[in-house]
Amino acid sequence: MAKGWTARDMGDLSGKTAVITGASSGLGLHCSRALAAAGARVIMACRNLDKGAEVLEAIQAELPDAALELQALDLADLGSVAVCARTLAERDVGIDMLINNAGVMAVPLSRTADGFEMQIGTNHLGHFALTSHLLPLLRAGARIVTVSSQAHRLTPGIDFDDLNWEGRRYKAWQAYGDSKLANLLFHYELHRRLSQSGRNCTAVAAHPGYAATHLQFVAAEQKQSRVEAMFMHVGNTLLAQSGQMGALPSLYAATAPAVASGDFIGPDGIQQMRGYPTTVQSRRMAQDPERAQRLWDRSQTLTGVDFAIED
Repeated sequence: MAKGWTARDMGDLSGKTAVITGASSGLGLHCSRALAAAGARVIMACRNLDKGAEVLEAIQAELPDAALELQALDLADLGSVAVCARTLAERDVGIDMLINNAGVMAVPLSRTADGFEMQIGTNHLGHFALTSHLLPLLRAGARIVTVSSQAHRLTPGIDFDDLNWEGRRYKAWQAYGDSKLANLLFHYELHRRLSQSGRNCTAVAAHPGYAATHLQFVAAEQKQSRVEAMFMHVGNTLLAQSGQMGALPSLYAATAPAVASGDFIGPDGIQQMRGYPTTVQSRRMAQDPERAQRLWDRSQTLTGVDFAIED
């Protein structure tokens, strides 16, 4: 693994197609710009198409030859997820990189269109369903990048009998940790199933460390909490690395030749908070096959998706 890897090391990605969720802001925006600059066709899957259009125009003003497209996607609505996948299939899009990046963090208790707790519903269940729907569109050698977080260490463990926080007092940060742990359980189980099927696809997980993006302020905005917003501003200013640096693990996971299926990529600095991309370790619980199988089965039941992997 090259020390100090940056987006300049991706090489020419002409002929490659990437689908990025949450592409209108934060890490998704930085990934979109970097992949487009390297020559890839980038499909920016966004909930807010007006905001997505502004971002797309800004990137194209900077990179006139960039191949960027918008695609409507609301991960908090399984109907929208299905329509997104069907639209891409009808357009006969062949996917080389699927970067499951979008997410919400520590928001007050709310529900998705399908009644799921918002964080597990958006961060995990929406991406679970999307990946299943898009599997037939993945080209040989495609990479599926699941973006997790060091917050997967915040939870004592997922309560599979109350995944949607219906029978206990809601704890926003624990629910976020649950969703990020779910991302990794899904990643490792996807890797195992791809390997067993012989399907020529690579499952890679990544996390950005502590990256300064707007994600940190969404919960404060929803709660109209100036104190929380100030706390997040101080953290972003003093501790965080830039959004561009935070995007590097996802970009490395999606493009670097040294990456192997099952890898987890994060920053190489102290406590994985900042730095350049390298292979890192998750907590042991995230790699537990029994928990992963239970989550997979529960996710299929909740989403109504039969996630079958065939060669």
